[in-house]
Parts: sequence; C-alpha cells; structure tokens
Amino acid sequence: MRKKIIVLILGISVLAFASLAISGTQKNKKDELYRQVQLFSDTLAIIQIEYINEVSPKDLIYGALKGMLSALDPHSQFMDPDTYNELKVDTEGKFGGLGIEITIKDGLLTIVTPIEDTPAWKAGVKAGDRIVRINNELTRDMTITDAVKRMRGKPGEPVNLTILRETEKKILEFKIVRDIIKIKDIKEAKILEDGIGYIRLVEFRENTSHDINAALENLSKAGMNALILDLRNNPGGLLEVAVRVAEKFIEKDKKIVYTKGRKSSQNFEFFSHAEHPILNLPMVILINEGSASGSEIVAACLQEYKRAIIVGRKSFGKGSVQTVIPLSDGSALRLTTSKYFTPLGKVIHEKGVMPDIIVEEGKIEVVQSGEKKPEKAEEIFEEIEKKEKVIKEEKPIDYKSDNQLMRAVDILKAVKFYKGQSK
Repeated sequence: MRKKIIVLILGISVLAFASLAISGTQKNKKDELYRQVQLFSDTLAIIQIEYINEVSPKDLIYGALKGMLSALDPHSQFMDPDTYNELKVDTEGKFGGLGIEITIKDGLLTIVTPIEDTPAWKAGVKAGDRIVRINNELTRDMTITDAVKRMRGKPGEPVNLTILRETEKKILEFKIVRDIIKIKDIKEAKILEDGIGYIRLVEFRENTSHDINAALENLSKAGMNALILDLRNNPGGLLEVAVRVAEKFIEKDKKIVYTKGRKSSQNFEFFSHAEHPILNLPMVILINEGSASGSEIVAACLQEYKRAIIVGRKSFGKGSVQTVIPLSDGSALRLTTSKYFTPLGKVIHEKGVMPDIIVEEGKIEVVQSGEKKPEKAEEIFEEIEKKEKVIKEEKPIDYKSDNQLMRAVDILKAVKFYKGQSK
C-alpha cells in the first residue's frame, strides 16, 4: 500500500513538474513576444521623431504589416483596402490587365501561366518566365501585390515586361497592351475523332461544375467513348470546385485531397459525393508547367486512383492554402494556413505532379506535297497577312498540330483497342 502511495506521489510530482515546464515555456514565449513588441514600438517612436519626413502612423503600420507578411512566404500578404477590393474584383472573372498568373519562386517573380486568349498569351509569354522588369522597374524585392498593381490598369495602355526565359537562356522584351480580361472556365468542348471527347478547362470558377456537366452531357450525346481533360496552363481557382470536378470521375466516398496546418482546425478532408460518377470512360489528363493548385489536385487524385493517365510535363507545384482574413479597417490578411496532400499523402507544394507519360510540347507541321515556301518579299508579306487573319478569326485549334494532344489521342485509341480485344 505504501509503495502505491509513493508511486502515486511520484506520478503527481512528475505531472506537476511537466505542467510547470509547459507553463514556464508559455511564459517565456509571452515574455519574448512582449520584448519584441517593445522593440517594434520603440522603432515606430524613433521614426516618427527622427525621420526626415513626417510619416502618418497608418503608413508606418501598413508598411510594417506588408513587410511582416512578405517575410513569411511568397503567398502570404497584407492587403490594404484597395488591394483587398481588387481581389474581390478578380474573383468576379473580369478585370483590366495582361492575363497572367504570377507567383514568387526561388525569390524571383515568376509567371505561373498566361491565361489563354489574353494579351500576354497572344504576345508569347510562357509559364516559368521570370519577370525581370515591369516598365523598366526592377522586380527584385517586389511583392506579388506590387507587381499586380503595376500590370493592371486601364485597357488600351501598354505595359513593358523584360522577361528572363531560363530554358532558352534569353532576355526578352515584351510590349503588351492591357485589355479587359474575361475568364471563361471551359475554353473548348468537342469530339476530336473516333469518339474521343476533348474538354479544355482553363480555371476552376464558381460555374465550372455546372459547365463541365453540360459539356459532358453534350459530348455523350455526340457519341463520346473516351475523354481528354486538358488542364495545361490552368492556374487553379476555387478548391471546392476542383473537388467537384474530380468527384465526377471516381467512386463515391473516396478521399480527393486533404489539408494539414499547425492547428487541427486547419485540417480538412475532402471526399467524393457524386451520386452518378463516370467510371468506365477511358481518360487522359494533360498537364504542363503552367498547371497549378486546383488542376494539380484533380490530376493527382485521378492518377492515384488509376482513373486517368496523366500526360505532358511536370506541373508547377503550388500546393499551399491561403486564407483571407478581413480586418477592422477594410484591409485583410492573405495567410498561408495549410498545405494540400494527395489521397496517398504526397505533398504537392514545390513538388508538382509527375506525368505517367512525359511528352514535350511541340508543333507537328504538315507540309502539303508541292507546297512552296515564300521566297519573294511580297510572298512573305502575303503569308504573314494570312496567318494574322487566321488569328483574328479565332478559328478552333488544329489539334493535329499539338504534339501532346495527339499523343493523348493515340494513348486513348490504344486503351480502347486493348479493352475491345480483352472482351
């Protein structure tokens, strides 16, 4: 009995010591915080008294908050009321700008992807390009917010971009004229050949789930027996919408993606809930270095459940979750709170999704027999005018000249042939 009492007393002592250690650690953290806040307060006071120009407290605090958030990671930021309002406009899918999605990668302002049929796309800007200058202003230490402000503005006004294209070891100059950017989530939906359906999905927006349902229904009526889902240069969008797109092609109650943060409240799991998913349709998903966030979630999910063959190049690797937290004066924090993980627990952030079959981008040029190349100056100008006319008419893409897309078509033909032979 006495031994039990001694053991009990020892146990209580250990718990009490552990409790004291924890409370001591918390106290130390609080003391450290108070010391740093005092340092911050002293600095503010010194600037207000000693700095050559008078600065308002609001400007000082806003500047400090911008620096504080940018020091965390490239995707966290402090948004003043104007910037926060711009973000709201952005989600409406219509704004004046160049049409590029940007991030900071390896400390450099980097283009995630040019949005299709926007000024940047037509100018020839590519995913992975590094923006060195905006209107002759160096982008070193420039935040994403500052870069966006410089590139957005009145339609019709030009913006000069100096681009470093590392793959070609070239510095390129672009003069791009701003336009109203209208984002259409589904760019194209049609039957290519042999019953192979094709959907070009450029972003995950509020109406995407409804639009892709309509596209799938129309393609089914047209005799679709296989599908290519093109997510190349798709920068992502709304997480919930990406989940709703993925669940259309996998069994019910399957994990699609999950997030993990420091706090349990930041951990979420997303499962498929579609009542009538499409399970027997052979699929290929096309991705490239411009595929990010939501498109990576869809590609990784369908890859891991062996529901689709992933073709193209490794995706961008943007797998962190940002939460927008409004503040009392109309400003807001955009704070990285967690990371995405695939159903099998793989990290997407900075890793990307590796295709099952790597296919480089490229154009397949078919030269007609007897076709002559232009030689005289007049013939060259005529050729240029013809090409410009084709661009202006915005004819549907000639898929047979798209190397990656044609490989996807060949793969689906082989899959269908194999399935037919195995019956």
